[in-house]
Amino acid sequence: MVKLRLKRCGRKQRAVYRIVAIDVRSRREGKDLRKVGFYDPIKNQTYLNVPLILYFLEKGAQPTATVQNLLKKAEVFKKLPSNQMKFN
Repeated sequence: MVKLRLKRCGRKQRAVYRIVAIDVRSRREGKDLRKVGFYDPIKNQTYLNVPLILYFLEKGAQPTATVQNLLKKAEVFKKLPSNQMKFN
């Protein structure tokens, strides 16, 4: 199963996160399938590759709670077809 989750990058006390599609059995810094976004909580900046995220969601990838909140803020779920709306 594939999940969309955060991968920690950056230095101590200055964490930034990549949003990646990764196998659920991989560890946090493990090998990812694809990088689909970037999140900086300090500057509150988010970059999302929306077409790629929609591709993984349509194929059945499950976002973690934090990634789901980021996607809701960016209104990504509104771009999914109506039969794929299983995230509220």
